[in-house]
Amino acid sequence: MSTRTERPEPSSTAGITALAQNDLVVPTTSGRIRGRRTASARVFLGVPYAAPPTGTLRFAAPRPHPSWTGIRDAARQGPTAPQPPRGRLGRLDLSPFFGGGWEPGDDYLTLNVWTPLEPEARAPVIVFVHCGAFIAGSTRGPVYDGAGFARDGVVLVTVNYRLGIPGFLHLPDAPDNRGRLDVIAALRWVQDNISRFGGNPGNVTLAGQSAGAMIVASIVGAPDAQHSYRRAIVQSGSGTAAFTHEQAGTVSAAVGRELGVEPTAAGLADLSDEHLVSVLPSLTDLDLATDDAHDPLGGITPFGLVLDRQPADAVADRGASGTDLLIGSNRDESSLYLAPFRDLRDSTEADLHVTAARFHPEPGHLVAAYRTARPSASIAELHVALLGDGMFGVGTRRYADAHAQTGDARTFVYEFTWRPDALDGQLGSCHLMELPFVFDNADLPALHGPDALLGTQPPPDDLAARVHAAWVRFAAQGDPGWPPYSPFLPTVEEIGETWRSVVGLHTQEYRAW
Repeated sequence: MSTRTERPEPSSTAGITALAQNDLVVPTTSGRIRGRRTASARVFLGVPYAAPPTGTLRFAAPRPHPSWTGIRDAARQGPTAPQPPRGRLGRLDLSPFFGGGWEPGDDYLTLNVWTPLEPEARAPVIVFVHCGAFIAGSTRGPVYDGAGFARDGVVLVTVNYRLGIPGFLHLPDAPDNRGRLDVIAALRWVQDNISRFGGNPGNVTLAGQSAGAMIVASIVGAPDAQHSYRRAIVQSGSGTAAFTHEQAGTVSAAVGRELGVEPTAAGLADLSDEHLVSVLPSLTDLDLATDDAHDPLGGITPFGLVLDRQPADAVADRGASGTDLLIGSNRDESSLYLAPFRDLRDSTEADLHVTAARFHPEPGHLVAAYRTARPSASIAELHVALLGDGMFGVGTRRYADAHAQTGDARTFVYEFTWRPDALDGQLGSCHLMELPFVFDNADLPALHGPDALLGTQPPPDDLAARVHAAWVRFAAQGDPGWPPYSPFLPTVEEIGETWRSVVGLHTQEYRAW
């Protein structure tokens, strides 16, 4: 069990009384808000947790939101961070994850809260950080609807944060990782306010997927976020994907060249959000490999966390501060970046070596190791495995190893394996695939169809219910329902058509890295 003791919840008699009276007006530290009631939850949307990032705050650390008088409407979604369109990826429709894209407005450092219809005063809380390669995404994606969590007794909070240049560009006159700082500010808001929604501030699980998962991994055990969460969930992230300062400087220099300004907060201050977003496509082909480091995300995004040490190394050194961890990846992560654009059956031997060379100084050694570990795999399957492990799988396992070795909290590892028939069956168990099941939203119509993530055939009847229940159980009790992972017994739960606990899954491949 975690060694963290529960913090006493702040006094919030007025808020709890209001909830007990079925009143949708809730006081927060900045003012009162009014939400709405659905069939399964009370919902509060677009709730500010920090001041609008405009003017001098655009590239600064987040500040508290100014107070307001009266009652602020929280029945509708608010604006989102400036971002490029992300509704499609080649042949694949991703609108369930990205909604309508950029919704302009200054006051976008907001969060959404789903709380049970009849909440108790100390319900477990999940704070979820969305995906989007550090340049896109928001709380508006239909997949992130938290009604399923509220129905099952969990208060679910989803968070908007700064993206792209405002959120993650390395600037000499501004703090790094401003989007990460936004997430920490949201956690502090939760500590100060969530009891008024029926949540327990002493039982907060910080969760995220992809870019959101990497942010979560960087926060676990970090001194700037201590005591603001108890557990963590890292879905398809990495503990080894942070950029070095040299790599981040390459991106900053490219932004300066493209925009014709000094790559500083002062130099960018007068440029519009539209201008900053418009330059992003020109950065996609940057070579971020250096003499000391490969591109940690294999070229899928020019933005990411900028850190002196990789999160896995930091956790190994400083410990996890008693934070129980649920972490995992999907078996065919990289097919999301391949199958929408090409027939994977056209993969060649050259593809294997080019892919391995993105991440490893001895690509031939890596390819040979994968052939030995998977003797019946096709070239296409090896291609997907190498790229997926380079981007997510290896960094996930290294983070799990580092966390498990600290010995001050439990580690639970999973691999999601269910494969739909999407894109002629080539999409596999790709990046994003577990999210609809975690949120128990796999029945969303937009997720089904020949160009949709879940394809044309329904998934197993109980898969969403079982996955969602495991996440709920972990948030409530710190145990998803399978054996913990340890350096001596590295147990991974395979989640798919069937579930099984496997010791040493993919160990032979990971050793080759």
